[in-house]
Amino acid sequence: MTRLRLNDGNRIPKLGLGLWQIPADTASQAVSGAIARGYRLFDGAAMYGNEQGLGDGIRAGMQAGELARDQLFVTTKIWNDAQGHDATLRAFEACEARLGLLPDLVLIHWPCPARGLYVETWRALIRLRDEGRVRSVGVSNFLPDHLERIIGETGVTPVLNQIELHPRLQQAELRALHDRLGIVTQSWKPLGGGACFADPVVAAITARSGKTPAQVILRWHLQLGCSAIPRSARAEGQAENIDLFDFELTEAEMQAMAGLETGGRLGPDPVSFA
Repeated sequence: MTRLRLNDGNRIPKLGLGLWQIPADTASQAVSGAIARGYRLFDGAAMYGNEQGLGDGIRAGMQAGELARDQLFVTTKIWNDAQGHDATLRAFEACEARLGLLPDLVLIHWPCPARGLYVETWRALIRLRDEGRVRSVGVSNFLPDHLERIIGETGVTPVLNQIELHPRLQQAELRALHDRLGIVTQSWKPLGGGACFADPVVAAITARSGKTPAQVILRWHLQLGCSAIPRSARAEGQAENIDLFDFELTEAEMQAMAGLETGGRLGPDPVSFA
């Protein structure tokens, strides 16, 4: 599993398992199974309601695979209703208790600009990092003006911005800004709900490569330089999603994939979501 270097010197796996909508009572099994299949990055959040299962799965997978904690990378996120400096510190403590471990990366889940609290939330994450309670801090669903504000007011650049990114919403301008600032782009909803699986461009690449549409699209993310966190609780789906490292899209195929952009979101708009 290849890793991307973060701007604080830490490294994050390119591919991970997203925990969104994995039921709490099956999260542990999904995580421990994924570890056995080679996953090393696990993306959780307070809002997902399955942090305890995530932590249990990490411990079970470590024991079964005889892995050290630093071989795995765990992300969690501060939810919208916990924004603000002191509220964020309390929310982090609750995340830590549910997980039963220190996460490697903590993100602000959404900027929620109408609340006007994301800068203070960012200051709290910086404090947690400086105190050694988390290794890295970043954001999710931040737009350029949100990034510019937190960097301008604190002098600290997020290591990562997790954003909706798939063939229909390719976020080229935001990715370019990330590159200039040294921020890793991480793709949520990377398969776009399967909307492009039958597209002629994807179909042609699957025919040429012998891979599935999901594998083609995930490989596209990796070749863009992104980290991606597809969700699957099924053993078969997890195995399919991680089988990406024995083929590549050609330059012409990457250019063809760029033509699938429509600008259509599947999730909320970061400007208005609160």
